[in-house]
Amino acid sequence: MGFILSKSMDANFHKQQEFMLHNSRLQLERQIMMQNQMRERQMAMQIAWSREFLKYFGSFFALASVGLTAGALKRRNPALLAPIIPLGFIYTYQMDSAYGTLLYRMRGEAESIMESERDRLDLPQGLPTFESIEKARRAKTGLMSILEK
Repeated sequence: MGFILSKSMDANFHKQQEFMLHNSRLQLERQIMMQNQMRERQMAMQIAWSREFLKYFGSFFALASVGLTAGALKRRNPALLAPIIPLGFIYTYQMDSAYGTLLYRMRGEAESIMESERDRLDLPQGLPTFESIEKARRAKTGLMSILEK
């Protein structure tokens, strides 16, 4: 009788383990998908910000260019055209960021760094461990209990 009961419990235990493994995989997949969706939303907001900034900066650049050009012609002073050069670089960068291939080039460079310069990505003192987190938590809890007295 005990053998049959033990066999049944063992089978239930294995089913429960499989169920738990399946649930943990589902939870991990959901977390990965959620983090990816949050990343995509943040990237979309960054691109939208770049495009919105480009509208304002483009208007400023156009007005400044016209004004500086008119001033340079009126006063016959080509030095007044000098600010157009750095403003042009900023405008070009913003245009590339908002509508160009800057993000693709940055992604390619990031992939290159991850492949060939992995050591640059190491965190100081390595990855956090459960023990290091607990040590910091206990130190903070100890500090809080001292401050409360």
